[in-house]
Amino acid sequence: MGCLHYFKEKHKRRRQQQQQQQRKSAPAACSTNVSSAQTGRSEDSGTPKEATSKSAGSAASQRSIPDLYEERAGNLRVFSFRELRNATSNFSSLVKIGEGGFGTVYKAFIRPSSDEKADKIAVAVKKLNPNGQQGHRQWLAEVQFLGVVEHPNLVKLIGYCAVDGERGAQRLLVYEFMPNKTLDDHLFNKAYPPLPWNARLQVVLGAAEGLSYLHEGLEVQVIYRDFKASNVLLDEEFRPKLSDFGLAREGPSAGNTHVSTAVMGTYGYAAPDYVETGHLTVKSDVFSFGVVLYEILTGRRSMERNRPRNEQKLLEWVKHYPFDSNRFTRIIDPRLENKYSLRAAREIAQLADTCLFKHAKDRPKMSEVIETLKRVMEYKDLDGQVEPLEENSPPRDEIEKQSEQENYVESARRRMLHLEKLMENVKSVGRRRFVLMKAGNPK
Repeated sequence: MGCLHYFKEKHKRRRQQQQQQQRKSAPAACSTNVSSAQTGRSEDSGTPKEATSKSAGSAASQRSIPDLYEERAGNLRVFSFRELRNATSNFSSLVKIGEGGFGTVYKAFIRPSSDEKADKIAVAVKKLNPNGQQGHRQWLAEVQFLGVVEHPNLVKLIGYCAVDGERGAQRLLVYEFMPNKTLDDHLFNKAYPPLPWNARLQVVLGAAEGLSYLHEGLEVQVIYRDFKASNVLLDEEFRPKLSDFGLAREGPSAGNTHVSTAVMGTYGYAAPDYVETGHLTVKSDVFSFGVVLYEILTGRRSMERNRPRNEQKLLEWVKHYPFDSNRFTRIIDPRLENKYSLRAAREIAQLADTCLFKHAKDRPKMSEVIETLKRVMEYKDLDGQVEPLEENSPPRDEIEKQSEQENYVESARRRMLHLEKLMENVKSVGRRRFVLMKAGNPK
C-alpha cells in the first residue's frame, strides 16, 4: 500500500477544505487549525478574549506539523508488512526487546534503503497492538513528529508501515536500534551495574538538550508530554535520545497561553497544574524533568509502592532532606558508593526544586536548565559522603518515625470520623424502626 500517498492525500483534502472555508467566511472566522485533529492542538487554546483578533492572522500563517511533514516525508522509508514480518521472524518472541502501551518492540536487521546491495543495519520495529491503550492517532503523531524533528538527542525514525487488510489495521514504526536500552533500566534494574555519576549527568544533559530543541529550536513549538526515564533511550556510547512521541502535541499558536487537552501521560511525572486544568504548556515538560532529576540523584522511581508508606512518593520523601541541609546526603543513591560530587548534587537538587514549582510560570526554561547543568558538570571532585547531622536536626530514623506517627494519627482520625457516621446511621435506622413500630401498634 502506498502509505506516503495516504498521508499526502489526507493533507491535500484538509487544505482544500480550509481554502473553501476561507472563501466562504471572513479571515478572523477561519482560524481553525489544521493540526487540531492530527497533533492535538485544541481549539480552546487559552487565548485571552481581547487578544483573539490580534492573534488570528499570526495563528493562521504559522505552519503546523502536518505542513512541515509534507515537506520532509520523503526522508522516511515506507516498508511493506511482509518485509517487516520476515525481518522479525514473524514477530517472534525470541527477538522481542520491549513492550508498552503502544504494543511490542522487536529487534530486526533491514536495509535502510531499497538498494539490495546495501548492508543491513539493526533496527527496532514497534508494532501497534490493535487492542492496546494507544491507537492510530498516536501512531500517526509519532510518524509526523519524528518525520519533522532532527536532533542528536531525539531517536531517529527510519520508516513506517500502514496496511489495512483482512486481519485488520497493521501499524508499525521502524527506529534506529539503541543497544543500551533505557535510563530506567540502568537506574532501577539491579541486573544492570549502577550508572556512574558522570554518566548520569551526561545523560540528563543530553535529555535536556532534546527537550530544549522541541520547545525552542523548531518553527513549531512541540510539547513532549511524556518525559520519564523509560522514554530516554541510550545508544552504544550511552548518549540519550528521547523516544515515544505518541503523546506529543504542538504548543499554543501565537497569542495563546496554553493548549487545552485531555490529561494524558504517566502518574508521578505529570505537572499538577496540567492534571488539574488540562492546560498544557512546555513548562509541563519542565516539571517532569524535575522528577527525573530526583530519580537520577536517589536511584528511586517517582512512585514505589513496595517501600514504607512515607517513602512511596519520591517528591514527598525528598522534602524531608532539603538540598541545603546536612541530612541531604541521605537521599543520594547508595549504589553510587559516595562517588559523586556533593556540590553538584546539591545544585542539581536545587535545580530540581525550581523545575517542580507549583506555578508553571515560575519554572525555568529548558535552555536555562541546560546552563545550570553545564556549570554543575564542571565540578570534578567525587567527594560524596554521608555528612554529620546538624546539631538541631533529628536523625533520619526520627524523621521517618515522626512521619509514620503523623500518618497514624491522620488514619486514626479518619477511622473515628467513619465510625461516627456509622453510629449516626445506626441511630437513624433505629429511630425509623421505632416510629414504624409505633405506627403499626396504635393504642
